[in-house]
Amino acid sequence: MATPARTPRLRAWMLEGLTDRPGQHTQTGTAHEGRPWWRVMCLTGLDYFSTLGYQPGIAALAAGLLSPLATIVLVVLTLFGALPVYRRVAEESPHGEGSIAMLERLLSFWKGKLFVLTLLGFAATDFLITITLSAADATAHLVENPHLTSTLHGHEVPITLLMIALLGAVFLKGFSEAIGVAVVLVATYLGLNVVVVAVGLWQVATEPHVVADWTQALTAEHGNPFMMIAIALVVFPKLALGLSGFETGVAVMPHVHGDPDDTGARPAGRIRGTKKLLTTAAVIMSVFLICSSFVTTLLIPADEFKAGGEANGRALAYLAHEHLGSAFGTVYDVSTILILWFAGSSAMAGLLNLMPRYLPRYGMAPHWARALRPMVIVFTLVAFLVTWLFDADVDAQGGAYATGVLVLITSAAVAVTIAAKRAGERGWTIGFGVISAVFVYTTAVNVVERPDGVKIGACFIAGIMALSLLSRLARVFELRVTHVELDDMAQRFVRDTANRTIRFIANEPDRRDKAEYRDKVEQIREDNDIPPGDDVLFVEVTVLDPSEFESGLKVRGEVLHDRYRVLTLESSTVPNALAALLLHVRDGTGQRPHIYFEWTEGNPMTNFLRFFLFGQGEVAPVTREVIRAAEPDRARRPHVHAG
Repeated sequence: MATPARTPRLRAWMLEGLTDRPGQHTQTGTAHEGRPWWRVMCLTGLDYFSTLGYQPGIAALAAGLLSPLATIVLVVLTLFGALPVYRRVAEESPHGEGSIAMLERLLSFWKGKLFVLTLLGFAATDFLITITLSAADATAHLVENPHLTSTLHGHEVPITLLMIALLGAVFLKGFSEAIGVAVVLVATYLGLNVVVVAVGLWQVATEPHVVADWTQALTAEHGNPFMMIAIALVVFPKLALGLSGFETGVAVMPHVHGDPDDTGARPAGRIRGTKKLLTTAAVIMSVFLICSSFVTTLLIPADEFKAGGEANGRALAYLAHEHLGSAFGTVYDVSTILILWFAGSSAMAGLLNLMPRYLPRYGMAPHWARALRPMVIVFTLVAFLVTWLFDADVDAQGGAYATGVLVLITSAAVAVTIAAKRAGERGWTIGFGVISAVFVYTTAVNVVERPDGVKIGACFIAGIMALSLLSRLARVFELRVTHVELDDMAQRFVRDTANRTIRFIANEPDRRDKAEYRDKVEQIREDNDIPPGDDVLFVEVTVLDPSEFESGLKVRGEVLHDRYRVLTLESSTVPNALAALLLHVRDGTGQRPHIYFEWTEGNPMTNFLRFFLFGQGEVAPVTREVIRAAEPDRARRPHVHAG
């Protein structure tokens, strides 16, 4: 007998915070709620700064002796490319939607939805691979610790799965304290890295032959400085993981504290704080990228960066053990493991902020997808699958991660270029256009050299599209109208007929001349035996964007040819608009209205597909089905007639 009692409690716990009905959006808090920008920077910094755990090693493998020069190119692109782009993105979409929302405005109908789904696929690639790659690298640091290698080696997959499960558990319990934890982890990790990098720089300064050996090797391998710069420009796209924090920085933007006078439409304080967040994070990371690349390239033998080497995926940890002793190295390992493990939290926060903004609104996810805990479980299970498929290998996931990051940054650069052009800002348009071209080149090079990233991204895109269309099909008969508003004339029409039988005639507007309405009335009266003296109201629906799932409904009343009263509606689908109007009139008058249709000519399956894709088609039975799904009590349903 206890199970029935537990089930509602479990359901209530899972759907906690989901107070909106289908067709309505959860209301967000006011714009000035949140945390100081520097604390939120630590949340996004979990993803961004934690890449120091593996970025120097990746740079050394990709560029060899040219790693510092290639890293400088990356830093220039960060400070003068990605940073200005995302500062503009923060202005244009201050609620965390990112560049996807900016591009969504450019396209309509199904092509717009499919384009957004494609970008969401790359966003899912970016954020989910952030979770799995960071957890896998945390596992690598744990397993490669000299004290634990013999015990944990060979158990990388279960350890990584455990870390992902613990991250999911944090979100299931609640995420209110995550920013506080992030501040501690980031401050500790950056502090330890300052020590490691400072000791490395001191080592280089006190052993001049190290620099001399490096420059001689560079000259012997690449010749003159111009050739070195040219090669650095070619290989720097392989270092693209160092750009990973920008999309996350915008995704967590709703957590940034704004000004008391901020509004939902224009949260100026939040925008200003986010710009500080992005700039400070980029400057800090740029300094660490250059310094860490320099000391690791000069102080670590090249063979140690390769697969199986002690510095593979953990270059700074190698230096911590080598130059500061086992005790400090272990402390550094613990800090690195914790920040890499918790780096997935900023990615999870980005997913939870991004996906529910689009998929439920498109009708391409179940209603419960707006709730936090069910989505946490879904994303955790997907992360389990990715970890199993990649065998918790950091290098194997690097291509997919870089592809997701670069596609999103490139789309952001294109979006701000278009925004600047529309605003008439010629200088910014040219500047952002150049940045877009650089990122297109960087993405193209990455795709050519690591095509596995595109393949993995394509799998995410295909999965999202398939599940989205199936969800849209499953929700096709939902009442999707968020609200109904009648103008004064429409209210008067309904009020005048409320003391009699309320009869509507569904009419597909054609010429809208007198003969059209006269013939329609005569046919409907004859088919349905309506007494000649009974009043009727025409209802006409114009389909605007059939790809939209949810929308409000505005009803306008007008008298045509001095005789025929017509209610005109604009909606994404004809049946949903008619069903919403009938239910609204029933609730307002206490009467069950009647609506009369002609049967639609043609194949029923073809007509259903027309309804699914274009909002029209088999109107009469679909209207009745929408009403049946919305009103379980048969005695309260409006009457639907077809003849």
